[in-house]
Amino acid sequence: MLLLVFGLAWLRKAILRASGRKALHDEAEIYAREVRALRSTPAAGGADRLGFVTAYNAVLLEGLEVAVIVLTFGASSAAALRWAGFGAVLAVVVVGAAGVALRRPLRSVPENLLKFVVGIMLTSFGTFWSGEGLGIVWWDADWSLPPIVAAYVLVSGVTILVARRPRAAMRTAA
Repeated sequence: MLLLVFGLAWLRKAILRASGRKALHDEAEIYAREVRALRSTPAAGGADRLGFVTAYNAVLLEGLEVAVIVLTFGASSAAALRWAGFGAVLAVVVVGAAGVALRRPLRSVPENLLKFVVGIMLTSFGTFWSGEGLGIVWWDADWSLPPIVAAYVLVSGVTILVARRPRAAMRTAA
C-alpha cells in the first residue's frame, strides 16, 4: 500500500506538470538558486557546515527512498526480505557514493519524463502488490503487470489532455 501511495503522489505531480497545471521541475534552476542561497551564508571557521548538512540531507533522503522501494520489492518472504535488506543498505551506500562523486546536477536527464515513468511504475507495482495483499488472484500472475502499466499510462494520458483544457472550457462542458 505504501508503494501505491508513493506512486500516486509521484504520478499526480507528473500529470500536473505535463498538463501545465504545475511548473516543470527545472533542476538546473533549483540547483543555481540553492547555490546562491548557500554562498550568501558565511562559513563558520572556514568550514561550510550548511553546505555539508544540505548535501548530507539530500543524499540521505534519496538513499532512504531507494531503500524503501528495495525493501518493498523484497517483502514477499523472509528470505527475500533478508536480501532486500542487504539491497537497501547497498542502495544507501551507492546513492551516497554517487552523491559524493557527482557534485554537479545531471542536466541531461529528462527529469520530468523520468518522474512520470517512475510514478507509473510505482503505482503499477503498488496496485499489483496491494491486490495480492488483499487476496486478489491476478488473471495471469506476473503477466498482469503490463496491462496494469498500460492502463495507468492510458488514464494518465487522458487526464493530461483533459487537464490541459482551459478552465473556462471545462466549466462550460460540464
